[in-house]
Amino acid sequence: MNAEPVQVRVVKRFSASSERVFDAWLDPALIAQWMFGPKLREEEILRIAVNARVGDSFSFLVRRQDAEINHVGQYLEIERPRRLVFTWGIADSDSSRVTIDIRPLEAGCELTLTHELHRDWADYADRTEVGWTTMVGVLAELLDATG
Repeated sequence: MNAEPVQVRVVKRFSASSERVFDAWLDPALIAQWMFGPKLREEEILRIAVNARVGDSFSFLVRRQDAEINHVGQYLEIERPRRLVFTWGIADSDSSRVTIDIRPLEAGCELTLTHELHRDWADYADRTEVGWTTMVGVLAELLDATG
């Protein structure tokens, strides 16, 4: 049996600087505008908590269809503005690993997101890719709109 994780990869170019794109992953006010909420799906944001230090954690609590879902993770690497690595999961369940690599360009930057899913979650790879693609698309729109 192959224990290698299933990798989902999303690449997105931004007109914003590497620093602005990186910071949007750690700023609760920005996270609430592009990762969760009505711009993405029908849900209510209950709490966005971020302790942006290696070894510390985050918690993004939302309500969808009367169910509370707490997205949680721990920061494994924080190398502003080039790399962010964290675990990702729902409270009281197994977690996966997300790596954000940001490469500066002459104008803007390019983000590569790699989400490593356990083999047991392979059936969710397409949905995971669509979700991240949608979220980073909303992030690009938000950063473009705010200059």
